[in-house]
Amino acid sequence: MSKYIFVTGGVVSSLGKGVSAASLGALLQSRGYTVHARKFDPYLNVDPGTMSPLQHGEVYVTNDGFETDLDLGYYERFLGIKLSKHDSVSGGRIYWDVLNAERRGDYLGATVQMIPHVTNKIKEYIAQPTNTDFVICEIGGTVGDIEGKVFLESIRQFANDVGRRNVLFAHLTLAPYLEQSGELKTKPTQMSVRRLLENGIQADILFVRSPRMLVPDEKAKIGMFCNLPAKNVITSLDVDNIYKVPLVYDSQGVFDIMAEHFGLPNAAGDMSKIKKIEQHLNADLPVCTIGMVGKYFDVADAYKSLNEALFHASIQNNVRLKIKKIDAEKFAPEDCNDVDGILIPGGFGSRGVEGKIAAATYARENKVPFMGICLGMQVAVIDFMRNVVGDENANSTEFSKTCTPVIDIMHDCDSENMGGTLRLGAYPCVIKPGTLAAKIYGATNISERHRHRYEVNMEYKDALEKNGMVISGMSPDGKLPEMIEIPSHPFFIAGQFHPEFQSNPFDGHPLFNAFIAAAKKK
Repeated sequence: MSKYIFVTGGVVSSLGKGVSAASLGALLQSRGYTVHARKFDPYLNVDPGTMSPLQHGEVYVTNDGFETDLDLGYYERFLGIKLSKHDSVSGGRIYWDVLNAERRGDYLGATVQMIPHVTNKIKEYIAQPTNTDFVICEIGGTVGDIEGKVFLESIRQFANDVGRRNVLFAHLTLAPYLEQSGELKTKPTQMSVRRLLENGIQADILFVRSPRMLVPDEKAKIGMFCNLPAKNVITSLDVDNIYKVPLVYDSQGVFDIMAEHFGLPNAAGDMSKIKKIEQHLNADLPVCTIGMVGKYFDVADAYKSLNEALFHASIQNNVRLKIKKIDAEKFAPEDCNDVDGILIPGGFGSRGVEGKIAAATYARENKVPFMGICLGMQVAVIDFMRNVVGDENANSTEFSKTCTPVIDIMHDCDSENMGGTLRLGAYPCVIKPGTLAAKIYGATNISERHRHRYEVNMEYKDALEKNGMVISGMSPDGKLPEMIEIPSHPFFIAGQFHPEFQSNPFDGHPLFNAFIAAAKKK
């Protein structure tokens, strides 16, 4: 039977529960255990798909086409696992399932209540089989949030159902440092643990977010008031890179605490992969500057997977990455004078599109290494159609209904995946032999994840290729262009998909590795 670790948070949001959960998984994997991860979010949206990146950060997409919370990206990158629709569960989805079951008559006329109907549904998702040694479940939000109480009640019940020694409760809190008095305050942590106890949950291990390591007296005080041994009070130290967190936890004996709780043999872990990242971060390396032309820069997590993928590729190329944020709505050519490469990410809506088109023009004309993702590929095609083929009216029907529709919704394709809905999840792509794409991937058949509605219109394929653009990747049925490139350019490539969702810190991703290599060469 799998053993379970539940990660909760208190005091304030955004303390890093996702990174902590992934780090616990990394420690277990380093000792040879298999791990799965899940995220439970109390908010009432059915999924994050319709939530603005300016409020919630990016929407992460799984192989099976489910729009999920960005924390699933942490899990997949840290742990090298593939997650699914069962692994990102919101309060809205739970209530949706319960109410639909009530309408179908599944409850045989019973009065539907929070307990047992809602809590049982949450426990069903927790217990979805994984065939792994451990399942790590992050509970979103902050202890004390009204919408989160039913989730806390569910994990309390679950621990009783499967046996207390098969469940470990990890709680992440904050110890604020008051510079004026030079004091580290433990009271918020004490109060947060007390709120957790009010829900019937005793924390087995505390991760206390702090700008410095807790001293023994502070750990003893927290342990005394929070009803656990001082050795189980762990400093969740502020670090300059999230990949250092597993090393911080390992140095404080976190695995030993888990081993004692679950009755596991003590064992030293192989942390060499994580240490390689730390060595990269500490090395004196040349700087490679990538200009990212986007429009969601007001929220740090809006391009989380993309920033991570660029960082992963910088490790593979031994360079120090610098991302220059260029506002697409205010784009000017001089913004790119000091960059080594230009990347245009995905996005929805017309805001900033003309700036992105201008950035693609600049990269093409000035021979700057270029990579386009999703909308980034579409604006590259629009630029080419306008400024090389010579059709000034070229555009996407997403932005203009009276244009030359070089980008359009392809109504003649599979109605389940096209038309009014997004194309979501992993789709195969056939790469044309002899192209830059084939060289980068070292293969002619690949699979990448998608999240978009509009496609390059195949009616204009001949016009594009006659003037020097190659459509180097296609869907297997030959209907949907997946990749484009310009052979006369030193490095100009784009994909309709989101390769950032399959990057990891240990190998990078072929497209990003090649892009950073080209930028480094420049």
